[in-house]
Amino acid sequence: MSDLMIPLLEQGHLYEQIYQYIKKEIIEGRLVTGEKLPSSRTLAMQLQIARSTVNLAYDQLLAEGYLESVPCKGYFVAALSEEYYQQLGEVEEKKEIEPEKEYGVSFSPFGIDLDSFPFSIWKKMHKEIMAEAGRNLLTLGHPQGEESLRKTLAQYLLASRGVKAKPEQILIGAGNDFLLLVLRLLLGRQSTIAFESPTYKKAYDMFLAGRMPIRIVEMDEAGMRVDKLQETEANIAYVMPSHQFPTGVVMPIGRRMELLKWASQKEDRYIIEDDYDSEFRYKGKPIPALQGIDQADKVIYMGTFSKSIAPSLRISFLVMPQSLLKKYKNEVGSMSTTVSKMDQAILENFMTSGAFERHLNRMRKLYKGKHDLLLELLKDFSPWFQIKGENAGSHILLQATFPVEEGWLKSQAEAAGIKVYCLSEYWVEKEVTYPFPPTIILGYAGLSEDKMKEGIETLKKVWKPQGETHVI
Repeated sequence: MSDLMIPLLEQGHLYEQIYQYIKKEIIEGRLVTGEKLPSSRTLAMQLQIARSTVNLAYDQLLAEGYLESVPCKGYFVAALSEEYYQQLGEVEEKKEIEPEKEYGVSFSPFGIDLDSFPFSIWKKMHKEIMAEAGRNLLTLGHPQGEESLRKTLAQYLLASRGVKAKPEQILIGAGNDFLLLVLRLLLGRQSTIAFESPTYKKAYDMFLAGRMPIRIVEMDEAGMRVDKLQETEANIAYVMPSHQFPTGVVMPIGRRMELLKWASQKEDRYIIEDDYDSEFRYKGKPIPALQGIDQADKVIYMGTFSKSIAPSLRISFLVMPQSLLKKYKNEVGSMSTTVSKMDQAILENFMTSGAFERHLNRMRKLYKGKHDLLLELLKDFSPWFQIKGENAGSHILLQATFPVEEGWLKSQAEAAGIKVYCLSEYWVEKEVTYPFPPTIILGYAGLSEDKMKEGIETLKKVWKPQGETHVI
């Protein structure tokens, strides 16, 4: 058995450091096939951390095939094929030879306006909290996040999204990746999860890596089709009803009620509601959360501050149904918090002082201005393209009305220094023919008006059909 003296740093997630260390040891041959690893209890004692943290790292290594678990014996290094090492070498060599290309303009759907971050307010609050709290900030804190922040978050969610949550139902974590890992552990591999296609690939990939059975359910203009969901054995449905990514579909109340009825028909059924950008809607009132109209305690609600404040803040949250709380506390609840008490304190102060609401109002106005400008700039693209998925979020879809391939549109744009994204990149039902017309995703939140104008003018030149010359 190998003793693993893993040098843990104060910065970064502990489970990820353990996972990366063991993975590297295996890849570089210092941990060999068949070698036994310490039990999770032993390693947790050696590192003086929670056993659940080690379990999370081991679970990821098991899911990716680096470890094998033998009942009553423990964890062992799995055999990796020669082809794996060959492919690994090819990937590393390719990375060295082909560095990531930089583009003059990037229409990333994940961008935000970083220039509008409230630096002065954040800095002032940081200084005040350090002076007032002192050494208390250095302790680990509650595993679910500080109770005062969870109370503040519960009040905000009720007022802004109609989400009904008690502080004990809320879990605060460092980004959606961590929360998805928690859900993997909580729901277990006996659950089958249904996704739409196209969908948010990070979530799909996280559950796929956890070896959870996945079913793809057809969607239409109202979102996931519940009649098709009923035909599967799935007991978990992952949806984004307020603004589906990447299509921008808003699920109407009729479809929402159908989905809730499906979930209520069996005890083990749940809906994961990913409400990733609900703060930004530019026409009509915000769409209430699915969780707020759930009468059967079946919705797991997820949200994040990555879009509304900054991705680097790494604060997301989960509202668990009461029916899952006991299981969470028994099986996952000992996991240490992944968000520092300092960041939690600043966020709480930011929200209770009214600064967050003022910031959101400014960002809504700013993004609406960018949204409207983009729509105005795209008027010249008619009749060759149709605009879809507008009036919410931070991206729109540009759907071609002439015979063309998405790959051609993307390659022409990139050759001119413009980064765009294809809808087909988020299509995960590989065995089914891609059914959508050629569609490009254009994100605008991270672009200045000048950059947006530059990018659209360039796309106009490289995409505009000239007779039959651009027809593929």
